[in-house]
Amino acid sequence: MQRPDNSEFPEVYSKYIQLVTTTDLLPIWDSYTHVMAEFFASIDEAKHDYRYAPGKWTIKDVLLHLIDTERGYSYRAIVCVRGDSFTPLYPMDEDLFASNTSTAGRTMADLLEEFKIVRAGMKKIFEYATEQQQMFKGNGVNGAITGRALGYIAIGHALHHKNVIEERYL
Repeated sequence: MQRPDNSEFPEVYSKYIQLVTTTDLLPIWDSYTHVMAEFFASIDEAKHDYRYAPGKWTIKDVLLHLIDTERGYSYRAIVCVRGDSFTPLYPMDEDLFASNTSTAGRTMADLLEEFKIVRAGMKKIFEYATEQQQMFKGNGVNGAITGRALGYIAIGHALHHKNVIEERYL
């Protein structure tokens, strides 16, 4: 899965795509997943429910946000690779999602298991999609977007949150 060019996604996503340093994402999808899983697993348990400021998410909340967001990216990606240019692809309201969930009672191990499952499901979308299918543009309400762009966005979005945790939580 080759790096998307700027015509394949709205500008708002460029910050995530720029964080992905590889030009061919699919062969190293698992290593990006492993890096994220190892990162979260390495965080001291005493920090799992830490908030760096009032009203901010805990580290477990951030991981659940990644899980929820990647489910949304997966849906958008399948719509794109199946050639559906009609269905509007709305962004999710991350604050709404976060206000309607709780990580209380969930362990980091449980969240990481779910993260890996969601990632594996998204990988399957791309494994058998042809390059042409990866280039189909979906009807993103913020602008047209390709399936392969969504793959890069998913990885970059997770890396963005890893950077935030390293800077503000640890």
